[in-house]
Amino acid sequence: MKPTFILFSLLILIGCNKNPTSQDLNSPVESQNSKKQLIDLSHSFSDETIYWVTAKEFSLDTVFQGETDKGYYYSANNFSTAEHGGTHIDAPIHFSKKGQTVDEIPLDNLIGDAIKIDVSKKALNNPDYQISINDFTNWEKTAQIQIPDGSIVLLQTGFSKYYPDKVKYLGTDKRGEEAIKLLHFPGLSAEAAEWLVKNRNIHAIGIDTPSIDYGQSQYFKSHVTLLSQNIPVFENLTNLEKLPEKEFKIIALPMKIKGGSGAPLRIVAILNNKK
Repeated sequence: MKPTFILFSLLILIGCNKNPTSQDLNSPVESQNSKKQLIDLSHSFSDETIYWVTAKEFSLDTVFQGETDKGYYYSANNFSTAEHGGTHIDAPIHFSKKGQTVDEIPLDNLIGDAIKIDVSKKALNNPDYQISINDFTNWEKTAQIQIPDGSIVLLQTGFSKYYPDKVKYLGTDKRGEEAIKLLHFPGLSAEAAEWLVKNRNIHAIGIDTPSIDYGQSQYFKSHVTLLSQNIPVFENLTNLEKLPEKEFKIIALPMKIKGGSGAPLRIVAILNNKK
């Protein structure tokens, strides 16, 4: 399905929701005139947002909020933040000198058919768990399909349930260079990343942890392997437990930062309800 058609469909779905402000944005949203369902896979940005331990955290400063001297209400803020924190995208240039910047990533890599691989039973019992080649091949056996060409692959470790508790989610609430050695959370093994790029043709990959590499990684080989092939990475996702293992679509649109190595990301899943 063409990305433009998916975007058009999403706009129709949003337009059909007559009272969107009454919806919980972290809950599924179902159109009254459609069997499609939207699920927000993004954490909100606030002073609770989790960032890499050496990155600048999110700050929201009020410019004005209240009644103006002309009698109308007005609200405006300034915000500042690092590229890599909260639900965000890693552009290929983040770990690849010749990789694409955020504004150069093709929409085809950000919009399309997706699958989910659930390793939460293993990862929740082992914060240093590394998703393996066997996790991918076992998924294919169970799903009775090979990971389809052009897929967006989402990895569910279950760690999003700890967000925004830094100790449980990151392994530490300390900050700075010394905190790096204290990080403990699951990620994708270097071997599995290498297997993916050599044996499967995926468009993007995402995970519900702070990094595609596990917390104790020192060389970030999964980042290097994926981003060197211009495969963007989505990190700090949420609500993956609400997704099926296949037959859904993803729209993942980052802030379009020219030359950016990453950016805040709003990512949404589109499900076909089977009634």
